[in-house]
Amino acid sequence: MYNIMFVCHGNICRSPMAEFVLKDLVKKRGISNQFVIASSATSREEIGNPVHQGTKRKLLEHGISTDGKYAIQFTKEDYHSYDFIIVMDSYNIKNLKYIIGQDIEKKVYKLLDFADGGDIADPWYTGNFDDTYRDVVRGCEGFLRHLGI
Repeated sequence: MYNIMFVCHGNICRSPMAEFVLKDLVKKRGISNQFVIASSATSREEIGNPVHQGTKRKLLEHGISTDGKYAIQFTKEDYHSYDFIIVMDSYNIKNLKYIIGQDIEKKVYKLLDFADGGDIADPWYTGNFDDTYRDVVRGCEGFLRHLGI
């Protein structure tokens, strides 16, 4: 069983996009039962809010629903509950360290570490959900390759 937590600043754009993309990919491979996949925020700004409309629209274009998802904050306890804590950019790592301290167990990765490196641009600021989706899919596919799936 793989326990995966995706993390971004607010948990309304990138991390829920990654959560639901990976859920869709493992479902299509028939291996959903091998995964627990969630997402959360480093900040408290959006706690309780639904997924951003741009993320919802982009995922619905690909037949992926985000129904029932509301922003939650990552906790220090989450660090011990998940095997992989996958953030969207370097800024997320910095903020995550305020919550967890050191990554002693080496669980924290950027999503694009599993592809060609770099950060996933925040569509909250760019307005470009197409590029974010493309990068999230590349990262999630790379992550599955990393697991040998």
